[in-house]
Amino acid sequence: MEHIVIIGNGISGITAARHIRKRSDHRITVISAESDYFFSRTALMYVYMGHMKWEHLKPYEDWFWEKNRIELKNGWVQKIDFEQKQLQFSEGEKMNYDKLVLATGSVYNKFGWEGEDLDGVQGLVSKQDLELLEENTKYTRKAVIVGGGLIGVEFAEMLRTRNIEVTFLVREKAFWHNVLPLPEAEMISKHIRSHGVDLRHNTELDKIIPDENGRVKAILTKGGETIACDLVGLCTGVRPNIDFLKDTKLETDKGILVNRYLQTSIPDVYAIGDCVQHRETIGERKDVEAVWYTGRIMGETLARTLTGEPANYEPGFWFNSAKFFDIEYQTYGWVWPIPKDGVAHFHWQHSDEPKAITIAYHSETEKFLGINTFGIRMRQEVFNQWLAEERKIGHVLANLRKANFDPEFYDRHEKEIFQSFKRDLEKV
Repeated sequence: MEHIVIIGNGISGITAARHIRKRSDHRITVISAESDYFFSRTALMYVYMGHMKWEHLKPYEDWFWEKNRIELKNGWVQKIDFEQKQLQFSEGEKMNYDKLVLATGSVYNKFGWEGEDLDGVQGLVSKQDLELLEENTKYTRKAVIVGGGLIGVEFAEMLRTRNIEVTFLVREKAFWHNVLPLPEAEMISKHIRSHGVDLRHNTELDKIIPDENGRVKAILTKGGETIACDLVGLCTGVRPNIDFLKDTKLETDKGILVNRYLQTSIPDVYAIGDCVQHRETIGERKDVEAVWYTGRIMGETLARTLTGEPANYEPGFWFNSAKFFDIEYQTYGWVWPIPKDGVAHFHWQHSDEPKAITIAYHSETEKFLGINTFGIRMRQEVFNQWLAEERKIGHVLANLRKANFDPEFYDRHEKEIFQSFKRDLEKV
């Protein structure tokens, strides 16, 4: 019986542990210093907003782990001796392994700004970040958020529920325009502002200014404007949490380098989740993907390999989902912010409500490439089928009802969507 040790109790590590147990009697130990038990990281914001309690974030009862013989160890791994297959903890304790799984997740980015380590400056990734935010916002009246991505907009929504004034710095000309096509980005920018957020486009942080006690009192933008604040949220993306591995023999770049079997450069050592960098890019995907569902797939895939059925990592068609305040966003396939050569975008937006659709398709073959939807909940399995069958945009438009959870939506808007598409074609 092998001892499989997993460092990290996020979605990747826990999925691997659960599926290894389903398929084997190996001894399994999961190590984390963030929390005693696995929790739903995507729901952290709802604890702060008062919609959920901390215990609601745990998908499994505390007895689940002992019953399923998954040992949990709360501790920081300070050093790994890969030759001796031994972990050393910060408290001095040691642990041996037969197979090691690195599922160490990600940490928020810092870019060397002056003042980035002041009190009152933080990101929002971990349970400890949430606890720090509770402390930092006890007496906060004004906050500045830096970075126009998903964590940034969640951060803004959280602070607004406590009536904290928020200035949101976005370097693009509209919110998340490095991911969203401009019409969508502009719609979301307008929506964010409607919730009382002072959203500043084309604005970047220059430095963070301290008070006499070493706490943030203001920021300076690259445009020379000083903005007073009690809190700065650093939301300029995340990076693999691999600093403790930098001086080891393990091959790393931006993340831990793995092959399609999720094997690292060292025998019996594997990596999954946000900390991974794929040596071989898969389709249009990035080599580092900090996405919940890909972490889950990696965990399940690796469990097969570790229990005698070697399996390639196959993430399938790209999809993602998020929420911008109360607007649900879904994407399937590829909708680039600026269409690539030979690709066209069809965009429809509701005249009054924040609802929109953008469909990407090949301009010559009319092959469906991807779709973004806002305020309209869709069925993933339908789009997966259309992408696999390489359907044309005409088929997608004619059958959108099948993909929608609210068929009545198309009773009201189907004609308008088709007319809009026809007008778009006439412009080409």
